[in-house]
Amino acid sequence: MNPSVKKEIMRYSMMLLGCFIYAIGFCLFMEPNNIVAGGITGLTLVFKEWLKDVPNVSNLSPAAWLAILNAPIIIISFFQEGFKFTINCLITILVLSGMTKLFETLRDSYNWIIDVDMLTACLFGGVLQGIAIGIYCKYKVSSGGTELIGRFLYEWTNKKVTIPLFNALSDAVIVIIGVVTFKNPANFLYAILVIFLVTKVSDAIIVGLNKSKMVYIITTKGEEVGHFLVHNSPRGVTLINGKGMYTDNEREVLLTVVKKTQINQLKEWVKALDSNAFVIVSDTTEVMGNGFKHLIDEDDK
Repeated sequence: MNPSVKKEIMRYSMMLLGCFIYAIGFCLFMEPNNIVAGGITGLTLVFKEWLKDVPNVSNLSPAAWLAILNAPIIIISFFQEGFKFTINCLITILVLSGMTKLFETLRDSYNWIIDVDMLTACLFGGVLQGIAIGIYCKYKVSSGGTELIGRFLYEWTNKKVTIPLFNALSDAVIVIIGVVTFKNPANFLYAILVIFLVTKVSDAIIVGLNKSKMVYIITTKGEEVGHFLVHNSPRGVTLINGKGMYTDNEREVLLTVVKKTQINQLKEWVKALDSNAFVIVSDTTEVMGNGFKHLIDEDDK
């Protein structure tokens, strides 16, 4: 099969899976409990509440509002982002709206009401939506909404308003509107929990859970420490020549990356070989290459 065709099949398959998971989280946990946690989906609950007494509009479901609120964003996208990107984005929005309507119908028709407290609803809703958003990001799928508006503003303001900044501000405003609309100050705390879970879970989907530790060892015994680690550590070591700016003395810097379970053993070895060594340990979100996961091009996924 042609690699580009295989890539598109994978991307659209993951898009369907992401929409499926997002719709479950929204329809079974977020919507029944009126948890407004930002984004366009949060606004759908607000608009539904605002217009619940307006004839011919009160019967519109959040799925319908999801499509309606995204419509002007999609129109702008045609001029701003181009035809191909906008069509892909439109397909995702329509699928997500359709999935949302499907689960709303099944929930109401077969009484699929999961009777849980608000905290449990936040936990499940946040985790499910985080998985979905992680899939969107990992496979370069856009579902429109505030993220796309942030993209517009980033370009219109000559990169002065970043996408994360706008998303954070817009989510905060929508959450506050939700608190006022449903007259439930506790929703603010629930929304913070949902946003936290979505962020953490989506990050885990994007970069994976298998984080490693990057270690810099600054020592005067670079050769000795380096040779010991090469023969005893399961990971490679790189020697970098350095110089202390305060002392003006030559220093050797060893760089290595190890699994979290190996860091304590590494520190014990370094302490035994050079108790005066300066060791810097930091988290790494992704390591590719020998001994870790395969080095690949993200576009080839």
